[in-house]
Amino acid sequence: MKPKLAAMTSVAPLLACWLAVSSHAAIAREVQEATAAAIESFVQGKKMKVLTFTGYSGAEYEDPKAMLEHASRILEGLDSTTTLVNIGATKMGIGAVYELAKRKGFATMGIASTLARDEGVSFSEHVDHVFYVRDNQWGGKVPGTDQLSPTSVAIVQCSTSCVAIGGGDVTRDEMLAARKAGKPVTFVPADMNHKIAREKARNKRQPEPTDFRGSAHEALSKSAP
Repeated sequence: MKPKLAAMTSVAPLLACWLAVSSHAAIAREVQEATAAAIESFVQGKKMKVLTFTGYSGAEYEDPKAMLEHASRILEGLDSTTTLVNIGATKMGIGAVYELAKRKGFATMGIASTLARDEGVSFSEHVDHVFYVRDNQWGGKVPGTDQLSPTSVAIVQCSTSCVAIGGGDVTRDEMLAARKAGKPVTFVPADMNHKIAREKARNKRQPEPTDFRGSAHEALSKSAP
């Protein structure tokens, strides 16, 4: 009996290691740091169109149910065998679309700044491929320039078409760049979460907001040039 017990004891660490790997795999099948070019190469290898959803993340939605209903209607008109759904990898706000997409049979991917990894931001358990892009900001334009940060460059370049449901500065900058590149951009107006917005303003000792439509609204609700 002792040799058998010893064998079981020696297997235990391996089992624990396997469970840990399996647990991580359940969160995301593939997680890697990559350049915009490498992500584009990955997409080309899949031979699929990429639909990118963007909008509020940490700011959340005042009406998350309505946001998901908009996303559902858009996904219903697409072929899940030829479309890859891309978002920002995290599960907050617009990230809730990941679960919806997976229920409808879509493969999913996410692109995020390495800041998300460095700060331990959790990502959706419904994203199949996560790409971290080396960046010193979360996305949007590089301050003082008209250039997008590396994360936003990767998102715009790999997207075939885009849907913005509300959104702030990063959404605005990325979607305007996508339009300029000739990519179809659909904008759906949506309020950020009012309570979170008010609390954020109070914490910064700023006046409470009265307009919750997000900075992307004015720029993206206009007709594309």
